[in-house]
Order: sequence, then C-alpha cells, then structure tokens
Amino acid sequence: MQYFHPLDRLSQEPYSMIIGYPKATKKQIKARIIELKKLGIQSISFQGQSKIGNLNILGKGYVGVVVLAKMKNKLVAVKIRRTDASRTDMGIEAEFLKIANYVDVGPLLVTRSRNFMIMEYLAGKKISEWVSGLKSKKDAKLLKSIVKKILEDCYRLDSVGLDHGELSNISKHVVVGKSKTTVIDFESASTQRRVSNVTSATQAICIGSGISKIVRRIYRLPSKNKIIKTLRLYKQEQSQQNFEKILTILKL
Repeated sequence: MQYFHPLDRLSQEPYSMIIGYPKATKKQIKARIIELKKLGIQSISFQGQSKIGNLNILGKGYVGVVVLAKMKNKLVAVKIRRTDASRTDMGIEAEFLKIANYVDVGPLLVTRSRNFMIMEYLAGKKISEWVSGLKSKKDAKLLKSIVKKILEDCYRLDSVGLDHGELSNISKHVVVGKSKTTVIDFESASTQRRVSNVTSATQAICIGSGISKIVRRIYRLPSKNKIIKTLRLYKQEQSQQNFEKILTILKL
C-alpha cells in the first residue's frame, strides 16, 4: 500500500530527517519544502529497500537519498542532496544524467534545482535481487537478454565518454524493471577519466562477484581467461567490432 504524505508534513519528525539528511536546521527544511513545491512535487511516499531510521527509501548514496514522489499525479523519483554532500548543488549529476539520456541510458531526467533532482521512477528490482530470484537453466534466455541489454547500455556510455564509476560493484546500479532495464545512479560519473563501463560491468556480471556465481549456474560461460582476453582487446580499442566480440564470446 502506497501512502503519500503532503509536503507540509515533511517539516515534522521523522520525515524531516529524510528531507534534511543527515542533519538540517528548521530553516533549511522549510526552504527545501518550498523548493520542492516550486518543482511541482505534490507528495512523498516512504517506501523501498533502503532505510534511514524507521523510514524506507528507494536509495541512499554519498551525494543524496532517493524517495518516491508524485508530480502532476505521476510517480517520480526524487534525489535529495545530503546536507553533508561535497557538492553544493545537483547540477553536475543532472548534466551526467542528461548525457546518459542522450544515448537512451538511465532514468529520464525531469528537472532539477539546487537540492533536488527529479527523475523517471523505474519500478523494478536491483540486479542482485533479480538474479537471486532465477531458479534454473530454464531462465537462461531471459538472463541473456538482460545481460545483453546492460552491456549495450554500457557500450553507449563508453561511446559518449561518460564513465559511470561504480559498475565494478554493479549490484545496486542496475534496475531490472517490467518496462525498462537500465543503469542508474550517476553520482560518481565523470567525463574526465578513461571510460570502463563495458569492462567493469562484464567483470562484475561474469567474473568476480556473487552475481557471476549465479550467472554461471544458469548458463555456461567461457573460461575467465577467455573473457579477460576479449576485454583487453576492447580496452585497447573500444570499437563496435570489439564490443561485438565480447557479446559473441558471452553467447549473447
């Protein structure tokens, strides 16, 4: 059951702890509520798999916390800038998400202000949870289609020079949804370093994590050495041809 709280209630505890996480003055909280109203946010629902105190949220990172909200009666995800974040506003992350959106990756950016970023809400499961729900080799076709989609997302990010930065720990950074499966959370992204989205995601899914153990149980992957050899080739030249060699060796 989704219960949505009107914005004025956010000035009360325990909700004020989320809007001003981890610590904010009453003045700051009041200003943030006004900021949300200006963005067109109507109400907020505390649900999701992450927790702050006794309240559930969609996610929590170094820069912000994410909650479910209503905007023009549509569900959206709102990223709230932490009061202790090293960034003074949400502008940089919004620009990275715009670049990702340009190549059809990530939740769509709706709008942003100094302390908030409003995005498309993606109903679904984090990839670690989704993979854990796979039962047998019968799921191999579905699993392959999801892995292929993720790696294609990563190749498109590589092609525009946007490095996600967290895909070696992919478990929380991909949502597998009914309507859309995509890479999420660009708070550690950069256009200033060498891109490694395809290589990081392939290693996380097929070589070195809890996810890879389940993937190997569902469908037969080549040896780790063969995968690493193909990834090295791609690392030297990030071409479409070398990317397709990765898909081929992974039987995707």
